[in-house]
Amino acid sequence: MTEPLEQISADDIPLRDVAACRADFPTLDQDINGQQLTYLDSAASSQMPQSVIDAISQYQSHDHANVHRGVHTLSHRATEAYECARDAVVEFIGAASRAEVILTSGTTESINLVAQSFARPKLGVGSKIVITHLEHHSNIVPWQLVAEQTGAEVVVAPIEEDGDIDVDKLVQLLDESVTILAIAHVSNALGTVIPVKQITAIAHERGIPVLVDGAQAAPHIEVNVRDIDCDFYALSAHKMFGPTGVGVLYGKQHLLEAMPPYQGGGDMIIEVRFDGTTYNDLPYKFEAGTPNISGVIGLGAAIAYLNQVGMKNVAEHEHRLLQYMMEKLAEIESVRLVGTARNKASVQSFMLGDVHPHDVGTILDNQGVAIRTGHHCAMPVMDFFGVPGTARASLAFYNNSGDIDRLVLALSKVQQIFAL
Repeated sequence: MTEPLEQISADDIPLRDVAACRADFPTLDQDINGQQLTYLDSAASSQMPQSVIDAISQYQSHDHANVHRGVHTLSHRATEAYECARDAVVEFIGAASRAEVILTSGTTESINLVAQSFARPKLGVGSKIVITHLEHHSNIVPWQLVAEQTGAEVVVAPIEEDGDIDVDKLVQLLDESVTILAIAHVSNALGTVIPVKQITAIAHERGIPVLVDGAQAAPHIEVNVRDIDCDFYALSAHKMFGPTGVGVLYGKQHLLEAMPPYQGGGDMIIEVRFDGTTYNDLPYKFEAGTPNISGVIGLGAAIAYLNQVGMKNVAEHEHRLLQYMMEKLAEIESVRLVGTARNKASVQSFMLGDVHPHDVGTILDNQGVAIRTGHHCAMPVMDFFGVPGTARASLAFYNNSGDIDRLVLALSKVQQIFAL
């Protein structure tokens, strides 16, 4: 089991640079309903620093053209910026080569690509796909779809009362009938950090490939896909301070080379004839059509920004804040913390008495505090805890203890209104 970060004192963290980063995010510098914005919804979508906004604006204002196929100057500029972003991803996640980094529309498309292109040809009646009870809908529904198409079965590994997974029971499910294991790195609803390296090693001992949904991990902790040794890893730009509509699928090169294309169209081909088509080399074989060029450039800028801050600094700062937030919420008599695993990252779900989470969120918004309410695209998790949804406060490195104090103060208003 991965060990949680040790308790960290403020003196141990180079917080000055991290704290100064807050000024780089223009969205945070505004009032909502007459109150300073307190943004605690980064697990849904993080804000973008000015450098990312500027990079997108530069492309849109001066370099807009299609990539790869043009011979003119603007196309060369766009292609260079686009491919530099791919190189940034390679380094950021520790991939072996740029051939292993497929640019997609997000984690959802990345998982669907693996389900249809890698898993579907291997599945049939008697085959199993193993997921966990913690998964986001994007790592559940694609597997249900491919199971319906092939007659395979989706098997769910259980979780425990604190929101952690039961590793022993998960391992028991990994028998010779399992075609693929698809597992989150960090739970979006509970913040649980799953020991994916340990689980991947066990799966590989049994010949089972592993896909990791890293959407909630990549913005918060250091990720090295070769160290994890996973076969596939998916992430989204908008969770990691970039724009929406862009994501990444990492795949081991020998697996990607053996997979058929997921979609057909321009740029994923070398030659097209009516009697047959020759597909392009990796990574372009899986990148049909005109891509989200500005979004990919924004992703590259977001990675550059994260590299300047340092993922170690990000993880330590957020861990300290998460501990503070959990302590402050636990002090509120009517609060029930949902998800208290030992190893967590950036997220805390909670209930406030019997107040519906949407009411909590609405009252908090009136006080300038933005949180998420509902099932968080994790309905099975809500069913497990017997709630229709939760209030979820999620952190990024641009948050500080003042944000948490304002959250607690806003919750006292909810208590007053509902006489808790």
